[in-house]
Amino acid sequence: MTTAKFSKDILTLACESATDELAEFIKSQVFDKFKRKGAVVGLSGGIDSSVTAALSVKALGRERVMGVILPERESSPKSERYSVLLAQQLGIQYERVDLTPVLESLACYEKKEKVIKASFPEYNSTYKYKLILPQNLLDKDRINFYTLIIEDPQGNRKSKRLSPKEFFEIMAANDMKQRCRMLMLYYFAEKNNYIVAGTTNRSEMVQGFFVKYGDGGVDIEPIAHLYKAQVIALAAYLGLPDEIIKRTPSPDTYSLEVSDEEFYFCLPYDRLDLLLYAWEHNIPMHEVTSELNLTEQQVARAFKDFDIKRQATWHLTQLPVAPVQ
Repeated sequence: MTTAKFSKDILTLACESATDELAEFIKSQVFDKFKRKGAVVGLSGGIDSSVTAALSVKALGRERVMGVILPERESSPKSERYSVLLAQQLGIQYERVDLTPVLESLACYEKKEKVIKASFPEYNSTYKYKLILPQNLLDKDRINFYTLIIEDPQGNRKSKRLSPKEFFEIMAANDMKQRCRMLMLYYFAEKNNYIVAGTTNRSEMVQGFFVKYGDGGVDIEPIAHLYKAQVIALAAYLGLPDEIIKRTPSPDTYSLEVSDEEFYFCLPYDRLDLLLYAWEHNIPMHEVTSELNLTEQQVARAFKDFDIKRQATWHLTQLPVAPVQ
């Protein structure tokens, strides 16, 4: 159990020393452990990949860092635009590969559309869609069921609660995107004798918000110990573009824009980080409720949700299991 006093400032980061330590970590991993020449970072136009790229430049020099931009037909146009903006600001080489043809050849979109059309026969390529969880996590007990939302070209929306089978079918197809991205990142890494630097933060790592052998398929995870608030603080310290710092975090794998909060966490990051810290460090309930102005029931609901997600995603960080000899 931690002895530190829990407060809203518990996640305050000493950005200068943290930047130096992370740069040294990346440098030692690339040159000493992996014995490679540089690092590849998949640029998403989001804050996590941007901070990872900036730290890699500080550690290795801009000539030893490559950004890879991997749009597909359901990506937000902002993702590519902000990725290019970052690469140009950092002065790094970058490559763009459109994954749409690969995903089409795998029937990724077709598989998802089949599930959607079973509920909404009118759905076609002019529509957009997203998945969301109930957003009243702190207000009442609820089941983590996903809702499918479709939107026609006129902005009219319909929604339907997904069965587990429907959800798994959509996600199985959707996760092809992250796994195709991983393939391309390793192509450029191996081509240049580089490593792949991951971009998963602690809030995502602890709660299993990543795809095994997708965005979880990397060589190092430089920011996996940093909560989102700390990543944001580092982004400001490193002078990253305001457009990226202020952008709403999103998985960016659905044609209709959806935030991380809507899709997975059901809490804004400023509350999520502090509650997650309290849960991880066994902070006494009275300290959590007093500091965050929440009831015991609200905190207990959040902790229960953390437990459920941990139990459902524990396998994501496990290596393949072999018999014990």
